[in-house]
Amino acid sequence: MHPRIEELVAYLGNQRGVLRAAVDSVAPDARERPPADGGWSVANILEHLSVVEHRIARLLSSTIAVAQTEGLAPETSVDPLLPALVAERAFDRSEKLVAPEALNPTGLSAAAAWDALEKAGAEVHHAVLTGDGLALGTLTHPHPIFGPITVYEWIAFVGAHEGRHANQIMRIAASASRT
Repeated sequence: MHPRIEELVAYLGNQRGVLRAAVDSVAPDARERPPADGGWSVANILEHLSVVEHRIARLLSSTIAVAQTEGLAPETSVDPLLPALVAERAFDRSEKLVAPEALNPTGLSAAAAWDALEKAGAEVHHAVLTGDGLALGTLTHPHPIFGPITVYEWIAFVGAHEGRHANQIMRIAASASRT
């Protein structure tokens, strides 16, 4: 596996672990209840993540497939990616973001939403591996908030997005413990 793909796959795995720990910090019987201050429940957050990741997996797969047919060059750099990627902006919660309707949860249970997220994560992982060894930093696609970002940045965004929502879930857990 190319070092850049290895770095991103490890990041995704780490962020998934952070998310799992956040979910586990909320009592199972509280995961479907929205927080007292409003907003999404843990189940809603997980479902949102699954929808987003499924869509990103499709985007990655199609972008990489087209680039492969057009003869995308191999990756020549082994420099680390994460310190320089736009994905860390996804952690910034100073501004509340409102998801488009298509990315809103529909009401899955927390368990069903986690299962859907696991499937979507596997789709992302598969898409990432199809681009292993290719110059994915030369491929861009617009992000609705960040503008045009590279395929590498899209992959990192998946992990950062999970981290952002893990923080949200940890706040839900903290507020539930105070009530």
